[in-house]
Amino acid sequence: MRRWPKEGTCGITLTVRNRDMNFRLASAFVISICILTGLAIPSAAQDKDKDKSDAAYIRSMELKWTESYKKRQVDILASLLADDFVITVEDGNTYGKTGYISHSAESSTHVEVAEMSELKVRMHGNTAVVTGAYHERGMSSGKPYEYHDRLTDVWMKNGGKWQVVASHYSVPLK
Repeated sequence: MRRWPKEGTCGITLTVRNRDMNFRLASAFVISICILTGLAIPSAAQDKDKDKSDAAYIRSMELKWTESYKKRQVDILASLLADDFVITVEDGNTYGKTGYISHSAESSTHVEVAEMSELKVRMHGNTAVVTGAYHERGMSSGKPYEYHDRLTDVWMKNGGKWQVVASHYSVPLK
């Protein structure tokens, strides 16, 4: 038979203290979990809102890029393209920022239609990947031309500013 210490002795006090300490620790743990969960949920929601906001901004910049190209607005093009920008065009040739802007400014080419469709923007932190379709029609050196392409553009946010770092256009197989 087990003997219990008399009331008021060290054994009872220790048991009561242990139960009180365990209750406090468990309460603190539950409160901590609630606080952390409460902080994590708004943070995740804020991240999603920021991604949606950034994606909408990137979409608008894609349209601005297309319009600037069509109107030969070199200053706007220069601001949208990163210094190390590279584009791969339909025939497999690649051009840097200067080459692309020079091509865009050619007066022998008149772009009548430049339109994008099926744009999808996927955010990855400070990087956005855009895919979609592109249609261009116009006159080059007095001859009509028309393109129907698929595109992939990569935008990066550097120093608080979004710029295109890479672009790839290809002709879809029929």
